[in-house]
Amino acid sequence: MKILTAAQTRQADQATIQEENSSSVALMERAATAFAQWLMARQTPAEAGETLIFCGPGNNGGDGLVAARLLHEAGYQVGVFALPADRYSADFGANRQRLPAGLALQTLSEADLPPIPTGALVVDALFGTGLSRPLSGLAADLVAHINQARARVVAIDLPSGLLADAPQPADSAIIRARHTVSFELPKLAFLLPQHAANVGQWHLLPIGLSRAFQAQAPSSIYFVDATLLAGRLPQRAKFGHKGTYGHALLLAGSRGKIGAALLATQACLRSGVGLLTVRTPAVGYDILQTAAPEAMALTDPAADFISELPDLTPYSAIGIGPGLDKQEATKRVLEKLLREAQVPLILDADALNMLGADPELLKLLPPDSILTPHPKEFERLAGPAPDDYHRLELLRSFCRTHRCYVVLKGAYTCLGTPAGELYFNSTGNPGMATGGSGDVLTGVLTALRAQKLPVLDAALLGIYAHGRAGDLAAQHTGEAGLVAGDLTRFIGPALQELTTSEAF
Repeated sequence: MKILTAAQTRQADQATIQEENSSSVALMERAATAFAQWLMARQTPAEAGETLIFCGPGNNGGDGLVAARLLHEAGYQVGVFALPADRYSADFGANRQRLPAGLALQTLSEADLPPIPTGALVVDALFGTGLSRPLSGLAADLVAHINQARARVVAIDLPSGLLADAPQPADSAIIRARHTVSFELPKLAFLLPQHAANVGQWHLLPIGLSRAFQAQAPSSIYFVDATLLAGRLPQRAKFGHKGTYGHALLLAGSRGKIGAALLATQACLRSGVGLLTVRTPAVGYDILQTAAPEAMALTDPAADFISELPDLTPYSAIGIGPGLDKQEATKRVLEKLLREAQVPLILDADALNMLGADPELLKLLPPDSILTPHPKEFERLAGPAPDDYHRLELLRSFCRTHRCYVVLKGAYTCLGTPAGELYFNSTGNPGMATGGSGDVLTGVLTALRAQKLPVLDAALLGIYAHGRAGDLAAQHTGEAGLVAGDLTRFIGPALQELTTSEAF
């Protein structure tokens, strides 16, 4: 699923109108009807109580007028208000004429902003994707008035004051919505942490926008769903054997952090690898052999940390980092690995921290390596960012410069590629914000690369299956009760959902 710019979204509307030989007011009716039906399915008139709809002078305001009419006709207690303007859009004007006699449109003024009762349902239809600058004047005052009220706020398409895909001043007036109901495709702003308090929970409603336009529209940003992943994970061969599915090596663990090595090990085993060898310090031997007998344990001469790099000849992919520690001897192991490895690498945790602390090490990074930092680890690698948009540009630049793939972990984990593409993941939940989740991801990615999947396919499948395993696990544990070990139980089912089956 592509993520389009605000301008492209408006172009998609026009392409749809032309294809259908329809009109913009008809498309507005369709979108606003979808919104009204969504709302009515969740709130009866009695549950909604007083419903206040605030409209701007453009087409987002027109959506609000359609919704007001439909809700009024369905028996909701509706009040509808509009910002004053020298000129309203043609579609706004058309829908103002369609308001029934019992529903009067009230024009707002600085001196007379309407009271918003506690618990009222507020529909924000002030400004949508056409907004290009921060709000000011009465519009900003109205946004502040709505935000100060103890109301349930639902935004149509985009919280008013929020730019869909561009940075803006931190003090911008932006609606804080409990729900944002948008159409067809997500907006980039929905996926960034800095906008979470404004967007709330977001929802997409299909309204039949031109598929042809969506297919041909250029985009370097994608939303990863099962459709995008179709065909990337082949069915396992009937006569396959353990050699068919690769031999992975994990370099992980140190005293007190053998659990990280174990989580990565279990995840790798559950992700379809044929053989797995785990290099740990001697302190981890008994733990590993007892808790993961399916893996081969290759203990380091050092008791508490990894000090030597084993022979790399047998392996088809190598993961390094979970629980590793940053001993000087371990840093030398990492440097030797970067110089000598001839197979795909996946780097996490302390392997990333050592890279971030030594630019000379970073220069040795082999092309097509996969790095899996959380935001702080990425900052150590690429530098600080004043906002999420700048961080995405740093991500693009870093991936291009080092010819690598970076999995920037978070609520919508973002994969950056050397080509400058960004892929935001659609799976996962807040229960995964727990120690060890990243170690599980490293195991999954190492297994997929060991099976010789193309690097982009492996990275996309890995982040999606990792999040999907979290979603499946949360159905059993709840989000608060989820621990990283629960993820490993559901990696197999998550991958099975994505496996390509042969057509009959």
